[in-house]
Amino acid sequence: MGILTTLLRTVTWWNGQTLNTQLYTWRKGVKVGEDAQGNIFYRTRDDKRRWVIFNGESEATRVDPDWHGWLHHTYKEPPTERPLPHKAWEKPHEENLTGTPLAYAPAGSIRHAVPVERRDYEAWSPE
Repeated sequence: MGILTTLLRTVTWWNGQTLNTQLYTWRKGVKVGEDAQGNIFYRTRDDKRRWVIFNGESEATRVDPDWHGWLHHTYKEPPTERPLPHKAWEKPHEENLTGTPLAYAPAGSIRHAVPVERRDYEAWSPE
């Protein structure tokens, strides 16, 4: 690990855990579980604090609803110990893609390289 990497880890939080978070996790953290994206969830021994170490970019929308409820003390047991029941019609969790190239763009959007001709709309023109 180079000096620049160590310096960046002390002052930037969006590239993964900082050096202080890693030390705190090492000293006081108890690993609770891991989600499908590889994010690892921890708590203190007295269960007063709970946190997540992201696998990759630190983006809050990458935490699925089950783990989000546990992080915010909505549920006492983590999803690894007591999974929440899910309905057959529920879709899998997706992160918020707004502002990225993968964001939703409806037909006719100027974000498409080739605009789609629409037949269900006729522009109004004053006569």
